[in-house]
Amino acid sequence: MIADKILVNFQQIFCPIDMGHPLRGADMNEATIIEKGYIAIKDGKILAVGQGKPDKKFMNANTEIIDYTGKFATPGLIDCHTHLVYGGSRESEFAQKLNGVPYLDILAAGGGILNTVKSTRAASFEKLHKKTAGLLDEMLIHGVTTVEAKSGYGLDWQTEQRQLQVLKELNKDHIIDITATFMGAHAIPVEYKDQSEEFIDLIIEEMLPEVKKENLAEFCDVFCETGVFTAEQSKRVLQAAKELGFKLRIHADEIDEIGGTSVATEVGATSAEHLMVISEKGIEQLSKANIIGNLLPGTTFSLMESTYAPAKKMIEKGMAITLTTDCNPGSCPTANLQFIMQLGCLMQQLTPTQVYNAVTINAAYSVCRNKTVGSFDVGKNADITIFNASNIDYTLYFFATNLVNEVYKNGELVVQHHQKVKS
Repeated sequence: MIADKILVNFQQIFCPIDMGHPLRGADMNEATIIEKGYIAIKDGKILAVGQGKPDKKFMNANTEIIDYTGKFATPGLIDCHTHLVYGGSRESEFAQKLNGVPYLDILAAGGGILNTVKSTRAASFEKLHKKTAGLLDEMLIHGVTTVEAKSGYGLDWQTEQRQLQVLKELNKDHIIDITATFMGAHAIPVEYKDQSEEFIDLIIEEMLPEVKKENLAEFCDVFCETGVFTAEQSKRVLQAAKELGFKLRIHADEIDEIGGTSVATEVGATSAEHLMVISEKGIEQLSKANIIGNLLPGTTFSLMESTYAPAKKMIEKGMAITLTTDCNPGSCPTANLQFIMQLGCLMQQLTPTQVYNAVTINAAYSVCRNKTVGSFDVGKNADITIFNASNIDYTLYFFATNLVNEVYKNGELVVQHHQKVKS
């Protein structure tokens, strides 16, 4: 088969190994790193990846040859936990954070998520669409080609629906592929203060069926945390979602450990998110149940805490993990997955191979897109992130700088010299 284009002369190509399941435990240390390699593309798919000069059987006079001498390439990066659709911002709470006011105290006083809910309810579809598209553009130029994004800043049906409709529209219009998650159970709205059970009933009886009917989300998520939703309430929501055919996620063990990991195993969640204060028992539960841990070190960094999720222990205990931004207006206002990856090394002592496995093949499994993205297997989408660096180590050693030079999506160049080139 003749390639449409061949990218040649890479100094290194990082090739995750798709074993048919998320990489767990010691398997997270495994990958193929091709020296002096090439990537051949046909009809937007991976045709071949190899070392040295490409085989002539892939070329004819019409094959475009593009030289990437000295560059480092990976599959397109995947950000598998974000809260992209929101109104306003929360810099007004920044001084409180700097003065040591705990996140849950800010929420209890009507700030935090509830602050953003006010702004999001007041924002039009057009305003939310424009703002979210801007965040996606930032992610794209930082190397991300697939994203998971949640609702959860409405807490009423009208606004939750609007958030999910924005994601549905952007999934059609934007270069980045989006997997949508319904997260109506993100906080208890002010109109349901001291009536959390009634709010849960609303989500289960009215919101979830409508999300399913309108095909607005693939996943359902819930914030299992002190002062938000109990383990039992979280289980109620997720079990109801499961019965409707949703795949499941759960925010668990972020600030307090109140049973979220047990809920994850009981309902068969695809992933458990945050896990900053997870116990050894919780790690063993998730490992045994083959539940992916989506880790968000940027949240710990932004909240100025020391409770980074114990990533190395998770790997030692046989878990599969990812790294992801948690891009949101309050606890982690960043669209830079590269910085999160660097925190994975600097604050969680992960190796470069573990980090890149976390944001490629494992993240693909986290969003259930492993058949099409996450590795360079022949036939998968030609989503490629190219760094202005000669090796894997440099991209994580030289931190807080966008080192992505080019990005290909489905075989087409969409970012060049840090700029988006195709809408």
